[in-house]
Amino acid sequence: MKKLVILDRDGVINEDSDAYIKSVEEWHPYPTAFSAIARLGAAGWTVAVATNQSGVGRGYYSEDTLAVIHESMRERARLAGGEIARILHCPHRPEVGCECRKPGPGMLLQLQRELDMPSLGESWMVGDSLRDIQAGIAAGCHTALVETGKGQRYIDQVRSAFPSTWICRDLDDFVTRLIGDQITGDQSQS
Repeated sequence: MKKLVILDRDGVINEDSDAYIKSVEEWHPYPTAFSAIARLGAAGWTVAVATNQSGVGRGYYSEDTLAVIHESMRERARLAGGEIARILHCPHRPEVGCECRKPGPGMLLQLQRELDMPSLGESWMVGDSLRDIQAGIAAGCHTALVETGKGQRYIDQVRSAFPSTWICRDLDDFVTRLIGDQITGDQSQS
């Protein structure tokens, strides 16, 4: 069976910005993000990204600019020995009410179809916000909240609403925990 980890982008792979990330120059990855992605791949996990990017719908940056940022992200992953199989984004503003924007599961279910996964029951959604966790739960994934980005704001809320969600310091901590559990065979979520 294929193993899939779906990552949010801003706050998980790179620093988040309340002013939106509008160019490659404004996009700053966390120091261990790409080595963590490489470790996932080496352990047999497929890595994909599902990211809300309402800055496109708000006119802050174009689809072309977003494509350049994502190609840079993929290249950095490759240079670290990793691979990002797919990157999906929702360009819509929240008030549009689309099916792709997290907390809805639309992008995750699209990844399931595109990557030919029979289900997402053994997959993971890793994010730094409540809406990431809600999307993962709605799609049937295991979930992990990282404390980077906006993650610390949501710890209590996530623990209360979704007690089986892992709380991890960052993406690297999540990968260490996941791969460690793989080695020991312990898949419990504490």
